[in-house]
Amino acid sequence: MAENTEFDAIFAEAPLMAIMRGMGVERSLTVATAAWDLGIEVVELPIQTADDLEALRAVSEAGRERGKRVGAGTVITVDHVAQAAAAGAEFTVSPGFDVDVVRASTEAGLPALPGVASPSEVQLAMKEGLTWLKAFPASLLGTPWFGAMRGPFPGAKFVATGGMDAGNAADFLDAGVRVVAVGSALEDETQLPKLAELLKR
Repeated sequence: MAENTEFDAIFAEAPLMAIMRGMGVERSLTVATAAWDLGIEVVELPIQTADDLEALRAVSEAGRERGKRVGAGTVITVDHVAQAAAAGAEFTVSPGFDVDVVRASTEAGLPALPGVASPSEVQLAMKEGLTWLKAFPASLLGTPWFGAMRGPFPGAKFVATGGMDAGNAADFLDAGVRVVAVGSALEDETQLPKLAELLKR
């Protein structure tokens, strides 16, 4: 069994999370700083290469200095969990639901945010004790999916990931999503004012 109620505190400050994929150390630090300055408290760095791990290590250290939360994404193996912990991540995020990865993450002291895309996956994750779940790919699932899940799973709290930007984030938040994860939108200066408005919700 596992649980991830720590996300209640991690996501308490803002309805947005920033994702920085494959940017390298310097660019990741720049974009993370921009996100923090905007008011986004939580960032995720997917770890798929050695360079990604180096970036995670650097951003995690910078985040600790500012009191911000930094997690590791695309965690799909138990080895990834160990790498994330060694690099200083405070939580893990996965594209799918793998109970072994979830349990390894919990045992490492890192709350796990597994991905789900069906009622069966939501049910299995909640049976494991998880209440916070990553809905992926959210843009393909669509906003009605979240209303459909609310009936049978009122205790589930969703982070919408995949295809999210300033243009559709509000629709997903209005549909009951607790947090929207944005990536490339943070590098588009035309979207930053809209993202800033969302942070006031």
